[in-house]
Amino acid sequence: MKEVQEFLKECGVYYLATIDGDKPRVRPFGTAEIFENHLYIQTGKVKNVSKQIQANPNVELCAFKDGKWIRVEGKLVRDDRVEAKRDMLDKNPTLKGMYDAEDDNTEVLYFEYGKATISSFTEEPRVIEF
Repeated sequence: MKEVQEFLKECGVYYLATIDGDKPRVRPFGTAEIFENHLYIQTGKVKNVSKQIQANPNVELCAFKDGKWIRVEGKLVRDDRVEAKRDMLDKNPTLKGMYDAEDDNTEVLYFEYGKATISSFTEEPRVIEF
């Protein structure tokens, strides 16, 4: 899981895909932190992405760097604990201007389970399950 998080952090931006009814939706994200042995992401509860995840928590994300790409599929679970939110905001201080660990909007979600595949055109794909 640490390798997955490091890959995402090095990319800076990854793209998260959700389902909105019967349509795919993809948007850029940047948060990827490990807290209590789970990979977490962060968003706001007022955003459509949050509503889509709550309706269907199965997501996939993708990122690319240095000729390699990662795809992570899994199920996200909301964690409403202040401690989890605080950890995310402390590790991403630029978010503190928009979010607060104790507000009703800040949302952190973790992968209940995940499967990452790291691929390139020159190597066999490598799978990491967490």
